[in-house]
Amino acid sequence: MNARRLLLALILLTLLAFTWQWLRPAHETPQVATPDGVIRLKGHTITPLQPFQLEALVLGREDYLFDRGAKVSPTDLALGWGPMADPQVLARIDISQGNRWYRWRTDDFPIPRRDIETHSANMHLIPADKTVARALERIEPGQRISLAGQLVRVDGDDGFLWQSSLTRDDIGQGACELIWVQSLNALD
Repeated sequence: MNARRLLLALILLTLLAFTWQWLRPAHETPQVATPDGVIRLKGHTITPLQPFQLEALVLGREDYLFDRGAKVSPTDLALGWGPMADPQVLARIDISQGNRWYRWRTDDFPIPRRDIETHSANMHLIPADKTVARALERIEPGQRISLAGQLVRVDGDDGFLWQSSLTRDDIGQGACELIWVQSLNALD
């Protein structure tokens, strides 16, 4: 009977260890930056592509635990700036997020379609450290924020590839920003 209990306890502890390893936030893993700015994070190489900063209104927030990207980017923020940060405009646009996508819908355009497309985006955020991770945990839709960091490319040791868009006039798949966030502040 004792051997059975010991085996059950060992299996349970092993399961808990694997669950903790999978679910723990990426920002808890030690990061190593090389002289050329490349960062190693939890089995991934993060290559900076260009500096990025933005002040915007948070239109939506989606947290991820189980998709492949969650190992490095636990949160997406749908952000709006310029006309897409105007409450009168936003009152006429339905916004949703899911599966790493940001979607909007309107029956009558309060601003030109192209302004909606170029003044809002879904941004995949990779916290650079625990301070940024804690700040990100507190961000809610409706807040104005400032963020700064690097647009990046992420290469997983397992062949996973994820690269940021480098322009604000693209739309559709691949148009999101993937950001190594070094600074994040609520402005409200």
